[in-house]
Amino acid sequence: MKLSGLGLAGLFAPPLNFHFNDPFANVQGRVTTRTIWMYDRPSSEAKPVKLCQRDMLLNITNATISDDVTSHNRVWYEIGREGFVYSGYVQPVQTLLNTPQLNIPGDGLLAEISVPYSEAYEAAEKTSKVAYRMYYETIHWIKSVKTDANGQVWYQIRDDKFDKLYYARAEHLRVMTIEELAPLSPEIPNSSKKIQVQLDEQIVIAYENNVPVFVTPASTGGIFRVGTYTTPKGSFLTYYKRPSRHMAAGDIAASGFDLPGVPWVQYITESGISFHGTFWHNDFGRPHSHGCINLSMQSAKWLYRWTSPQVSMNKEFSFGGVGTNVEIVL
Repeated sequence: MKLSGLGLAGLFAPPLNFHFNDPFANVQGRVTTRTIWMYDRPSSEAKPVKLCQRDMLLNITNATISDDVTSHNRVWYEIGREGFVYSGYVQPVQTLLNTPQLNIPGDGLLAEISVPYSEAYEAAEKTSKVAYRMYYETIHWIKSVKTDANGQVWYQIRDDKFDKLYYARAEHLRVMTIEELAPLSPEIPNSSKKIQVQLDEQIVIAYENNVPVFVTPASTGGIFRVGTYTTPKGSFLTYYKRPSRHMAAGDIAASGFDLPGVPWVQYITESGISFHGTFWHNDFGRPHSHGCINLSMQSAKWLYRWTSPQVSMNKEFSFGGVGTNVEIVL
């Protein structure tokens, strides 16, 4: 069976829907942390040429490898003739506008943000108060649709953490299809599937019949100045899954931040440790979390589709039942 997965190559990967003749055509990079420096060469020892702030959009024209062979992540993005930025705190994004869907079923629709970021408003009008910002490839539930006096179509979005309703510009959300969330390897019994998290190597491997079929870099819990938040070793199950979760202060993954629409969440402990997609950094391969297993958006989605229990398209979660075995080792 062919081994799939992003591996280190995934750190180069631009978003989906790119041009094959130029994989970085129309690709931008969103700065994910408070500030980063742009340098004249792909090295933190080079001359800084520009200070970039959170959510600034940079036009990525290429990717390159630094000379630092000791780095866990040697990938840097080239920003035209301006300079180079370290990829670990830059999320590759695109601006993909969608035709609004005007018929929303009673159970709602699952949708993905398809622009670098979009605001969630308290009412269906641009002058309304902004509740928070929703980022590229985060996942949200559409509950209804509304068109304002100016012809702007709005989706009503349900916040699952606080059970509130907000509004977002409909063209900023791509409605997901049944096909893209179809189970992977359904012919393989769940008992023959296993996930292994290697903490020392910071990788996740999926096995079918003890044969590796998927591998991806990860960021697990670590030891930080504010405390020790290592990911626990042992045997677990993916017993609780949901395609989207608003993780805010009090959730392990949030680390004191406000993270709406965290995608492809698979809980393995009652304390909240989970696999999930990550949009607040791109620095996989070293510890970053407060215990969770951070994955790239596409890796998290693959793993979510591959494991049990399956979550129906019209359901917000699946709890209990038979989960897939997870082994976390050093």
